[in-house]
Amino acid sequence: IDERTTFDSTDFRNAVPRFAPDALKANMALVELVRSVAARKGATPAQIALAWLLAQHPWIVPIPGTTKLHRLDENLGALAVELTPGDLQEIDEAASKISLQGARLPESVLKMTGL
Repeated sequence: IDERTTFDSTDFRNAVPRFAPDALKANMALVELVRSVAARKGATPAQIALAWLLAQHPWIVPIPGTTKLHRLDENLGALAVELTPGDLQEIDEAASKISLQGARLPESVLKMTGL
């Protein structure tokens, strides 16, 4: 993904405020952070994102969606990614300096969560 990424007209991300063109451009800082960790760890950005989630708490279970077998295999590869306490601290410190733009979900979906 980059700031020029567009999605198929049926893709849910078209309705997600964080993927609106201006927000996407601003949010590339987080993408670049994940990419840099992925390059250092010999993993994909998706694997780093999933490994980070898995490292947060034992009761957090990411549920990535895909319709492609190769993406399922890639996602499962996150289980083999070791993020050290130093890696996690680095990610958390860098991410805390990034101000994400746009809501994480459309307003109508957020209302359904009751949060």
